[in-house]
Amino acid sequence: MLISLGIWQVQRLEWKTNILIDIEAKINSASVPLPDNPNEETDNFLPVFVEGKVGEQSLYYLTSQRSWGPGYRVISPLEMDSRVILLDRGFIPDQLKETHDNPGFVKVKGNLLWPDEWDDLFTPKPENDIWFARELERMSDVLGTEPLMIVSKATTNEDTNIKPWPVTAEGIPNNHLQYAITWFSLATIWFVLTAYWIMRIARGSRVNLEGS
Repeated sequence: MLISLGIWQVQRLEWKTNILIDIEAKINSASVPLPDNPNEETDNFLPVFVEGKVGEQSLYYLTSQRSWGPGYRVISPLEMDSRVILLDRGFIPDQLKETHDNPGFVKVKGNLLWPDEWDDLFTPKPENDIWFARELERMSDVLGTEPLMIVSKATTNEDTNIKPWPVTAEGIPNNHLQYAITWFSLATIWFVLTAYWIMRIARGSRVNLEGS
């Protein structure tokens, strides 16, 4: 049974690897105009280009970036001709949070993203403009936008303190190799212990026979 579980995880590893390859290819494909009615099922990670005016109010998702340390993703409304959506403009270090400028009219290349679901039980509530998850529905309610987010890859006129942090497949978990190693290791340990136990029984039976 343990070996079967290990083989299943190897199969899942191949399946997940192929999915990640497809996602990476989609992320890096040519940008298209924003669809009228995008949906998560078919349009997550879709590269798009849009233009509009960045709204004055911003929300800040607390996070950290390996090369920059602690800081925030700056999330603002993007006001287009006939719709308003959320724009994840990129990362700003903690000490520069209060210093960035509003770029006004911008042209954006980025990717549509439906962020991972958050857990209400373990995710703290927002504190003023600081958030602890990219809560798509709630953020859109606060900023008065559609529940739709573009993560910027490149934005014209953007404040130089805000560093683009585009969508990649890097953060999507693929732990099936570790799971497979775990199951195969347990199978090996089980086999060794069973063999040792059988040898002990056999040795004890031989001693009893010689003694009688």
